[in-house]
Amino acid sequence: MHSYSRFLFLFILTVLGAVWGSQAGAQTQSGSSLVQGECAACHAVSASQLTEKGRMAQKGPALFYAGTKYRRDWVMKWLQDPVRIRPGGMFAGNHTIVTEEGDEIDAGSLVPHPRLDAKQAIDVADYLMTLTAHADVVRAQEYKPKKVSKRMGAMNFNKFKGCSSCHQDEPEYGGVSGPELYTAYSRLKADFIVAYIRNPLVWEGVSLMPHSDLKDKEIYKLVHYLKLISGEE
Repeated sequence: MHSYSRFLFLFILTVLGAVWGSQAGAQTQSGSSLVQGECAACHAVSASQLTEKGRMAQKGPALFYAGTKYRRDWVMKWLQDPVRIRPGGMFAGNHTIVTEEGDEIDAGSLVPHPRLDAKQAIDVADYLMTLTAHADVVRAQEYKPKKVSKRMGAMNFNKFKGCSSCHQDEPEYGGVSGPELYTAYSRLKADFIVAYIRNPLVWEGVSLMPHSDLKDKEIYKLVHYLKLISGEE
């Protein structure tokens, strides 16, 4: 009887495993179809699309290393309620108009990101997590969070490193040619942030992010500040 019960238990586990595996496979296939069929119109889903000419045509960030870059739960939530991360679009020059008060972003020229329903968002998020190009560049568990003074962190970000020329560390304050960074720590994996700042060109050979050649200690200081302003303290 004991042997029979053990056999029945193992049989049930095998069946459930097959069902779960089938469901996971179906989700991944659904997510793949959405990304390859719909998202590829605005995003680079392979490194081969990132030629200089091709990059300028992109309306959204590259996705072929999304699994190395993004936090899954953030992706899933954001796809259901997308909020603009790049105030000036992928390339602010394409959306800039000259006025008497100075250059301004023509908000009407910015294309909103489509909303996905809950199932689509889960399927796409799960598939994106399988796209792990350049994962070898990220040093596992490299970043060790530490507290930082907001005043000193802001001074380092804005004045010493000059990040605010392209990025915002609070709404409506800073540059618009790059993504806002006050939610960066919530949406991006910390070790990715470190690796990307260290050398953006490893990730995208046509990246507009400068290779600043910062020492690791200085990179960590920036990430400490991003963690603070994202409300993750």
